Amino acid sequence: MAASYVMITDSACDILPEKLKEWDVELIRLPYLFTDDGKEHLDQDQPMHEFYNEMREGRVAKTSGINEDTFQNTFTSFLEAGKDILYLAFSSGLSVTCENAKKVAAQLSEQYPDRRIRVVDSLCASAGQGLFVYLAVKNRDKGMSLDENADAMEADKLHLCHWFTVEDLKYLKRGGRISAATALLGTALNVKPVLHVDNEGHLIKMIQTHGRKKSIRKMAEKLGETILEDTPIFISHGDCPEDAQLLAKIIREEYGREVELITLIGSVIGAHAGPGTLALFFRGSER
Repeated sequence: MAASYVMITDSACDILPEKLKEWDVELIRLPYLFTDDGKEHLDQDQPMHEFYNEMREGRVAKTSGINEDTFQNTFTSFLEAGKDILYLAFSSGLSVTCENAKKVAAQLSEQYPDRRIRVVDSLCASAGQGLFVYLAVKNRDKGMSLDENADAMEADKLHLCHWFTVEDLKYLKRGGRISAATALLGTALNVKPVLHVDNEGHLIKMIQTHGRKKSIRKMAEKLGETILEDTPIFISHGDCPEDAQLLAKIIREEYGREVELITLIGSVIGAHAGPGTLALFFRGSER
């Protein structure tokens, strides 16, 4: 029997629209623009290789959250069709998107008292959010009700582990994650930080390595320390497929686990992390 509720997420999950359609999940895309022309685009409007090449050539992309009007229009269309809503949101620690969704959900709950709207702050980003959505899809397909599914995801979200490394420190500097002096020194010394998303959904620096291969191996080691048995493994990358395959190979050969999905990092996450970003996601005993 088909679920009586619709599942919605946003494009910060870095799962391709066709894959989300396969999962029967609706998508709302976040906006971005390049500062040199100010023209607004929606996440995944352009081929990602082209987007990253433009960043490599010096174009600067800026992003913003999904506004209340977009949520109003999207949610209302499903409520009018008699559907309840489970929205799995981009981390509130990185975007106003979740806050805007909650405001609209509260307003619409008064207008549609017979309908249910649950907004779950995933505290996740990129394919970590994608993995969060995938797990919720599995719950729905097992027959969980909207509230059962939302409660289960609320209880599980701090087990969603995120490990990132970046190729160029200038993007972290531009976003205020590191200082200009740290970026300059780190670049000179070939420092490759390994970062993660903490329990408040913020991106923080955890480990400092020297060289790309060491940073990739360190990510695999973090998986080996905390991974749970019953978890898929997802990888996302900013136009560096060879590095994604290398990470998957290390995980397979050294930890006996297969990566279920490798996906491209979209424009919104990529604007802040830059080309060459590599990220690993799985369920672990702790973040």
